[in-house]
Amino acid sequence: MLQGWRRRGRRVASLGVFTAALWLCAGGLFTPPAAQAATEGCGGRLARTVAFETGEVRVYKSRNQACAMTVARVSGERRRMAVSIQPRGGVPVREAGRFTHYAGPVTVGAINRCVYVKGSVGAGSADSGWILC
Repeated sequence: MLQGWRRRGRRVASLGVFTAALWLCAGGLFTPPAAQAATEGCGGRLARTVAFETGEVRVYKSRNQACAMTVARVSGERRRMAVSIQPRGGVPVREAGRFTHYAGPVTVGAINRCVYVKGSVGAGSADSGWILC
């Protein structure tokens, strides 16, 4: 009879470990895409940098996408930042808020299309005009 309790205890313990592992894996699946994108940054090669007084807008280009992010010159305190990228003939994709180091990344499909990029940090801002044509 004592062996039956031991087996049941092992099954309960292994079921608990399995449940905990499942919760950890499922937590990664339900993370919001914006949070995942923010930690990864832009893919592709750095194609252009548009500098201004308080920061710069970095534009990256991969085979089929263009990506932009605004980076502050001095990080630390939260301040208003924004980044926007628009493919020619498309709608702009934008992220704005109060950040410590960078805003973005924002990505658009840009196969053989020019893009228009804007960025701001505090009172400083810049736009690129149509680039990557």
